Amino acid sequence: MVAFPSPLAQTQGVQSNRARDWLATAENDWLWGRDSAEHGYYAQACFIAQQVAEKALKAVALNRGYDQLKSHSVRQIAQFLKLNAEIEDAAKVLDQYYIPTRYPDAFAEGVPQSYYDKQQADGALALAETVLKRAREELNAK
Repeated sequence: MVAFPSPLAQTQGVQSNRARDWLATAENDWLWGRDSAEHGYYAQACFIAQQVAEKALKAVALNRGYDQLKSHSVRQIAQFLKLNAEIEDAAKVLDQYYIPTRYPDAFAEGVPQSYYDKQQADGALALAETVLKRAREELNAK
């Protein structure tokens, strides 16, 4: 396992009371991702799913008092938060959609949208929903 510096720092900054805002944004993005998938924008739906998970986990981090959020890796944030294997497994898949879904030079040829399909988009959104559910549970517990 590769050791990463902590992506989060515990301070008393301005972000500490914004956990619910991050969760609400993740919820709204999930709806956007679903609509994108329904209209055939599969690469975009995969990217949005990664963003949903990232924002949901940042909501958890803020809820726990961490407000220096310096990572876009869902897996790295999930590992730091010590959630569970299901969330870390989802994160591993979702992190793969962060860059190649948006940039043509991520592949030898073609455009990102030609590499993604409905099955991938639906799978990514289901994984994002798993992370979102976990974030909801934690924020609603307090």
